[in-house]
Amino acid sequence: MKTENKVALVLGSINGIGKGIGLALAKEGIFVALNYFDREEMLDELQQDFSKLGTSYLIIRTNLLKTEKIQELVENVIRHFGRLDILINNIERGGWPVVHGPYTCDQWDLEISTTLRAKQWVFECSLPYLKASGDGIVINISSIAGMVGRSGPVSYIFNEGYSAANRGISLLTETWARIGAPEVRVNEIMTGIIETRHGEKTRGWGLLTDVQKEAIIDHTLVKRTGTIDDVVKAVCFLIKDAPFMTGSVLRLDGGYVLGGEKVSPMPEGVL
Repeated sequence: MKTENKVALVLGSINGIGKGIGLALAKEGIFVALNYFDREEMLDELQQDFSKLGTSYLIIRTNLLKTEKIQELVENVIRHFGRLDILINNIERGGWPVVHGPYTCDQWDLEISTTLRAKQWVFECSLPYLKASGDGIVINISSIAGMVGRSGPVSYIFNEGYSAANRGISLLTETWARIGAPEVRVNEIMTGIIETRHGEKTRGWGLLTDVQKEAIIDHTLVKRTGTIDDVVKAVCFLIKDAPFMTGSVLRLDGGYVLGGEKVSPMPEGVL
């Protein structure tokens, strides 16, 4: 995709991965609509960081749990910019057993509503405008929790509600790719343990013992957690350099999913 005069809607952009993606897209000359809901204390810093770039941007506060507000969000973007080309579907709640303990019914429902349901209705409301773009892009941000669940070293990080919601995202990615084709490409970045997303700079990570943290890193092939920049580079690749990719899941986990299985030495054989 050529980024000139394109418009992106980035969900969950008040800080962390969403903010990092928004800043990177703005630096590429893309006009950015930034949606957030809570963490109001970070709003001034968000405005300052984007005003320095000199690219047109729009900050919108929307509670995406209220599905009736989602159409209004998208229409605000269209009124301001006149089009929509890119949707970064980055919204989730978390799911830390070490923080929340066993989920209550209300916590489970909130997890599904945030991590899964909101993505569905933002896509539905955005799709006509993405198709009208003729070269639309949707990137769903998900988690390896959808693959590994509450098992192994990440048992303190992923609750079942969060894991179930993330497994559902991959189904949506495949279905939306079929619905959006050929005008809209839909792909997914499945993240592992990333700073501000289950890793460093989160309350849950700080509650883990050094032994528990070391177990997670030891289970990761590249022997480190991920950074916001790791995610930003993957997003930019999907937008600018992957025109033949749709319906795909790009697993960005440093090899965590593979890390538990060791490769035995090659035997000498009998021949």
